[in-house]
Amino acid sequence: MSQSLSQNEDTIVALATPNGVGAISVIRVSGPSAIPSVDKVFSGKKKLIDCASHTIHYGRILESGGEAIDDVLISVFSDGRSFTGEDSIEISTHGNPFIAQKIISVLLLQEIRLAEPGEFTKRAYLNGKLDLAQAEAVADVINSRTEVSLRGARNQLDGILSKKIDSLREQLIHTSSLIELELDFAEEDIHFMSLQEIVRNIDEIIEEIEALLKTFSFGKVIRDGVNVALVGPPNAGKSSLLNYFLKEARAIVSEVPGTTRDIIREDLFIDGIMFRLFDTAGIRATEDAVEKEGVLRSRNALKEADIVLFLNDTTVGFSEHLYSEILELNQSDRIVRVANKVDITRPEPDKYDVQISAKTGVGMQSLFEKLKAVALGSSTYTERTAIVSNIRHYDSLNKANEHLKSAKESINKRLTGEFISVDLRNAENDLGEIVGKITSDDILNNIFSKFCIGK
Repeated sequence: MSQSLSQNEDTIVALATPNGVGAISVIRVSGPSAIPSVDKVFSGKKKLIDCASHTIHYGRILESGGEAIDDVLISVFSDGRSFTGEDSIEISTHGNPFIAQKIISVLLLQEIRLAEPGEFTKRAYLNGKLDLAQAEAVADVINSRTEVSLRGARNQLDGILSKKIDSLREQLIHTSSLIELELDFAEEDIHFMSLQEIVRNIDEIIEEIEALLKTFSFGKVIRDGVNVALVGPPNAGKSSLLNYFLKEARAIVSEVPGTTRDIIREDLFIDGIMFRLFDTAGIRATEDAVEKEGVLRSRNALKEADIVLFLNDTTVGFSEHLYSEILELNQSDRIVRVANKVDITRPEPDKYDVQISAKTGVGMQSLFEKLKAVALGSSTYTERTAIVSNIRHYDSLNKANEHLKSAKESINKRLTGEFISVDLRNAENDLGEIVGKITSDDILNNIFSKFCIGK
């Protein structure tokens, strides 16, 4: 892990609240000169450098000529007792963008510069306030749109995943240390751990890692939501179904086939899970240039969908030809076969997973339950479950798993301890990358550049 920030590090400033008109704006300042620099432009009953940490003070921010910009409340965080682990100031001012920018401009005349994206959270990581997995969770908490995604992000921010990774690393470090110690006593033929015990330890760690890897599909669902393509023959009722979901006439409904020419996207929330609905053009052969483009886009949406709702008109019957085409573009376990218009005629029960009427609402609860079941699979989730939802974490776990399997292979081939030790150390490093014990500036820059400025 990178070392803590030195005392020569810059002091930074940024607007911490969204830019726009509101009740208040909050400006965040962090770094070695945060308190004395703000003190130079603050007029209150006490000097900020004399104020205790975690106290709030009323006063005014002044321009260079002494004219007041605004009345403010200033929160003081000293002795490293802050989010960033540095001396910090938070300035609460009236929620006028012009006022906030004037205050920031005044601060920039002091020993302060504008913060880069994610720099406050990056400093919290570098100063040991958060590990890297927790730091990434900060962005997920901010971007959460559902109860489930917020719980998952909060889970990671609380360190549930980090504790699991740290535990696995400690087991690996213990095992590899004993193997390396044996190498120092190779001439005496001293053994601190039998090969059977080493294999057993590796197998236990592999089992734990593979259990984490299996949570990734579910983790993506709770973090990013689920892409659902509404697909079917023209006039099967896809737009009617979308309108029912949204409780509004979002898509044009007509008895004329080919009404939908482009993909319509809307979000639906079911029990805290976000489903992104893509109402596609009916897939059929056509000479109409615009409709042909719509059909092409439908096929692309179908390929990328997490779930395909294959809608059929019961008055026409199940479209075997179109179903075969869908199977070439997506997996069968992701396809939900839906019979629509059951208010008019009854379908063949063995052909469909769900039977509905987009017109009357019959069967909609069953459709919701089916969507949830396909999205979540067999995953179970509690407040204390370690879930992998980040592709970077998933890749590191995969690499660690491969190195552990390679170590087992070295044992099976009766290779010397050097070969086993190298693979175990590589696996340790792979796990260390998740929590930031082992990392590079490139990884850090890539992670924190995606944060908003001020966080």
